[in-house]
Amino acid sequence: MNIRKFITLLAAGTLALAACAPATTPAPTAAPQPTAAPTTAPTVAPAPTDTPEPTEAPLGEPLKIGVLSDLTGGLQLFGNEMWNGLQLGFDYATDGALVAGNRPIELIIKDDTSNVDTAIAAARELIESDGVEILIGNTSSAVALQVQALAKENGVVYFAAPAASADITGANFNDHTFRVCRNSAQDGLTMAGWSIENIGQNYLILAEDYNFGKATAAGFQASFGALGGTFLTAEPIYAPSDTTDFTAYIQQVKDANPDGLILIWATNTSGTILFKQLSDQGVTGEIPFITGFSSNDTVKLLDPGFVGSTGLIVYHYSLPQTPANDYLVEQHNAKFGGNPDLFSECGFATAQAVVAALNATGGDTAPETLIAALEGLTFEGPKGTYTIRAQDHQALASMYIVKLVSTTDENERFFELVKEVSGEESAPPCTAPDRCN
Repeated sequence: MNIRKFITLLAAGTLALAACAPATTPAPTAAPQPTAAPTTAPTVAPAPTDTPEPTEAPLGEPLKIGVLSDLTGGLQLFGNEMWNGLQLGFDYATDGALVAGNRPIELIIKDDTSNVDTAIAAARELIESDGVEILIGNTSSAVALQVQALAKENGVVYFAAPAASADITGANFNDHTFRVCRNSAQDGLTMAGWSIENIGQNYLILAEDYNFGKATAAGFQASFGALGGTFLTAEPIYAPSDTTDFTAYIQQVKDANPDGLILIWATNTSGTILFKQLSDQGVTGEIPFITGFSSNDTVKLLDPGFVGSTGLIVYHYSLPQTPANDYLVEQHNAKFGGNPDLFSECGFATAQAVVAALNATGGDTAPETLIAALEGLTFEGPKGTYTIRAQDHQALASMYIVKLVSTTDENERFFELVKEVSGEESAPPCTAPDRCN
C-alpha cells in the first residue's frame, strides 16, 4: 500500500515592542519598555506514519496435476468416487485457496476407462502436452502397474489411487510411486484374525481373474495361513470378470463346504450377478461370506439374506469421527448431492498428502525433493492418522470390520461397527525389492 508522509513545518519569530515619541521641549526620558519575550509557535506533533502491511510473496508458477480415473468404464463407480473425494481433499488441505507451496494448483483429469492402452496414451498426453508435474490415478490395478513405470521414466511422482494391488508398492515398486489408499494385503490382515476366531479354520477363495483378484487372494492366503487358517483347494477358484453364469464355480464351493467363503470381486456388473446367483443357488445363509463390502449403490443391490453378514470395509462415511471426515461428508453432500462413498476417502487423503509435501518443498516437484518430503509423512485425514512408510511408500491407516444391518436405510447407514483395526494392526508386510529391512 502507499505510505503517506506528513512533514510539519515549524515557524518561530520574536516580537519587539518599542515606544518613543519626539517632543519639542525636553521631557523626562521615558523608562524603556520591557522587551517582549520571544514567542515560539507550539510544536505540532508529527502525524503517526501508517505501519506498512506485510506484503505476500507473489505466487509461483501454476502447478498442473494430472488425474487418470475411470469415469465411464467398468470401474466408473469407484473412479468417480475417488475423483470427487480428490477435489474436496484439495479444497480442505488448502483452505479453499487451491495453492500449495505458494503455487496455484490446476487439476487436469482424463478418463482412462480402465483400459491400459487408453491410460498410457492419456498419461503421455498429460506429461508431454499438458505439462503436469504430478500424476494421480488409476482405478484398475492392471492399468496402475503400467502407468507407474511410465511416470518414473518421465521423472514424475505418481500416486496410485484407488488401485489396490499389493504389487504396486510391492513386487512392482519404484521410488516414484506412492499410495495413500489401502492395498489388498491390508484387507486380508484386517479380516484374518477375526474370521478364524469367530467363523472357523477352513476356507475357500472365489476371486476375479485379473491382477487385483490374484494379488488380493495371495494376501488372504498369507494372512489367514499365518494365523492357522487352512485352504481347501491348492489354488483359489478364479472366474473371469465378464462371467454371467457362475453355476460351475458355485458348485465347487458347495462341494468343498468350507467354514467360510472368501469372495474377492471388484467389477460391479458381474459382481451383482455373482451375489444374486449365490443366493439363488442356496449358498447365502449356509456358508458365511468373508468379503469386502463395497459402495453404497452395490449394498442396495444385495439380497436381504446378506443382512447380518460381517465383513471388511475400507471406508464408510458413518464410521470415522474426525474433523476431516466431517468436512468430507458435509461438502460431498453439498457439492455432489449425496454421501461420500468407498473411495472418496482415498482421493481426499491423497490430496492431503500432495499438499503437505508441496508445502514442505516450497512447491518444488523435483522427484528427489518430493520423495524425501513424502517418505515418513504423517497427517490427520478422514480415517484419523495416516503414515506413509518410507520403505515401500504404502500408507497405513485404519480399516473396519462391520456387520451389515440394512440394505435399505434412507440415509445409507448400512453398517454397525464391529471393530476398528488400526493402521499398525493391518500393516502389510513390506515386499518392495531391496527396500525392506
